[in-house]
Amino acid sequence: MMYYNSNTKHSVAAQHYWCLDGTECTLFPNQLTWSVPSKACYKFTSLLQDYCSRGFTLIEILIVVVIIAIAAMMVVPMMSSAASLQIRAAANMVAADLEYAKSLAISRGQYISVVFDKTTESYQIEDQNGDVVPHPVKKGFNYIVNFQNDSRLDRVNIVDADFDSDPSQTITFDYLGSPYSGSGAGISNLLNKGVINLQADSLTKMVTVEPVTGYISISD
Repeated sequence: MMYYNSNTKHSVAAQHYWCLDGTECTLFPNQLTWSVPSKACYKFTSLLQDYCSRGFTLIEILIVVVIIAIAAMMVVPMMSSAASLQIRAAANMVAADLEYAKSLAISRGQYISVVFDKTTESYQIEDQNGDVVPHPVKKGFNYIVNFQNDSRLDRVNIVDADFDSDPSQTITFDYLGSPYSGSGAGISNLLNKGVINLQADSLTKMVTVEPVTGYISISD
């Protein structure tokens, strides 16, 4: 039910309550008056007036400050925990995808490359013709991983993907699983050092690819 307020020139809704004696009463907005002259309603009005006029005590303010402080202390570890979980997941994913590229090169008997792009925080797996291979699990999708577009990994940045300082930021595995720097016509030398550096907030992880064997490891 709506009532007209002459002070504000607007229509406002009345509040309905069941009083202690079972009477249904209406509290008119901006007026602590009731539609039924019930003693219980008047008693409630008196309590409401006392509550609205007394303000907050120092103890109540201190309790609120303590609650806010405790909540803030809980939020910071949660944010740090989220970054820790994300960077560990990202490092494991990069290592697993490098292993998949190496296994694919061995099973197909051809060059398979992993191309990193630190400007877009992404990487993709390509065959020897430079075509992105299809994802083995996500049917209908190419094998492209983008941290920025994944809410589970959006805190993670690819700081560097260094494969013997190759400007293409590409590592290629041959049919034996041995790693090379570069891809396509640029493949010439076996990899001497392959490092992918990841960062989430202040946390870092490093994925390393060993020469000759292509052994992949993760370290802080």
